Amino acid sequence: MNTNRYPFYFITAGLVSLLLGLLCGLLAGFQYVVPDFIKETLPFTALRPLHTLFVVSWVLLTATGGIYYYLSQNHNERLSNSFLVQIHFWIFILTGFGIAVSYLFRNFAGKEYLEFPSYYYFPIVLGWLLFGITYFKTLAATFKSWPVYYWMWATGIGMMMYHFTEAHLWLLPYFKSHFIQNTALQWKAGGSYVGSWNMLVYGTAVYIMAKMSGDDGYAKSGKAFFFYFLGLTNLMFGWAHHVYIVPTAPWIRYLAYGISMTEWIILASMIYDWKNNLTQDQKTAFPIAHQFMRLADFWVFLNIILALLISIPAINLFTHGTHITVAHSMGTTIGINTMILLSSVTYIIESNQCSFSGSKIRFGMRLFQTSFVLFWCCLLLMGVQKVHWTFFDKTLSFSQFQEAMHGFYLVFVLFGLRIFIGLYRIVFELLNGLRLSLK
Repeated sequence: MNTNRYPFYFITAGLVSLLLGLLCGLLAGFQYVVPDFIKETLPFTALRPLHTLFVVSWVLLTATGGIYYYLSQNHNERLSNSFLVQIHFWIFILTGFGIAVSYLFRNFAGKEYLEFPSYYYFPIVLGWLLFGITYFKTLAATFKSWPVYYWMWATGIGMMMYHFTEAHLWLLPYFKSHFIQNTALQWKAGGSYVGSWNMLVYGTAVYIMAKMSGDDGYAKSGKAFFFYFLGLTNLMFGWAHHVYIVPTAPWIRYLAYGISMTEWIILASMIYDWKNNLTQDQKTAFPIAHQFMRLADFWVFLNIILALLISIPAINLFTHGTHITVAHSMGTTIGINTMILLSSVTYIIESNQCSFSGSKIRFGMRLFQTSFVLFWCCLLLMGVQKVHWTFFDKTLSFSQFQEAMHGFYLVFVLFGLRIFIGLYRIVFELLNGLRLSLK
């Protein structure tokens, strides 16, 4: 067992954040169906940023905890300073608590997706800085022989600090006084911010696949590094397909369109190669972790199709800001990132040989998967309805359109409830497994 408990604390906090994020999302969904539902206590304006906060925290905390754990398990590269890990954990927990309280008291002083007061920027960046110091001090001696997942994690940590800083440049007078630059920067920073944590998550996927197969060869291959640099290019420039509607320079749009056509192909190829080379014994050694990774592969496939379509400027003009964009983001965050991170948590528990109910997790996976496919399709249909109303139907007012969509909202919430139940079943089993791992 691992004597350093803080990686497990990060992962536990991440799983709890996932539960809270699901709860806030479900409550927000109920308000689509019953507009006055807990409106005075928790209005949609508070639930939406709370949902975003907890879901992003789930991704970042769990990815961070996994990286700390995997470093501590490498006998050649022990964590250089566990005290910094502890400080990092408490900074993130206390900051997250403070942001949640700000939202509950309707203190929205930031930008979209980062609505919290700007002074929280400082402890968050400090946490990432401590993470970076620990990471690079731990791995500095083996720098020349790093496999690709070490490079992905290093890139993710560095880029998180850079783009989180960039997301707060709107505080400077120049950007406040230039609306177009301000808008473009906001979307640019947001897109690259997501690309940064994708590096952490996808690096985790490559690490797990390497360890499950017992072969680090692919993680050090030329093909893996080619895809790493392709992913880095997406992180640095792929954001631009978000700003097609902003009057920016044409070359930015053309570059973004070309780069967006490579989206998701990177991870899809890696998982495909891994699945083809995995033996039956390797599959049965980590059965639940393997199943979660296969689900991630399924959602990579679906999101490749959707991402390529909505990256085409003529289509993006119609879909931008509709539920089709939401389907893309949720397919990425829940379908890909969440499945990879659940695979990571399960791999840790299975590698520690701690018992948990595989049948309960499989039941939760089946319930989640069927419900999320239907939920995702419902979002696409809602987006198509919004496109039709916005561009082609001039007879309905907004209130009439919302009333006509009530049936979709009802089905949307029903599938959301089933997702909620399925993931709760999985998370409670994993929390129990982590508890046993700490003993």
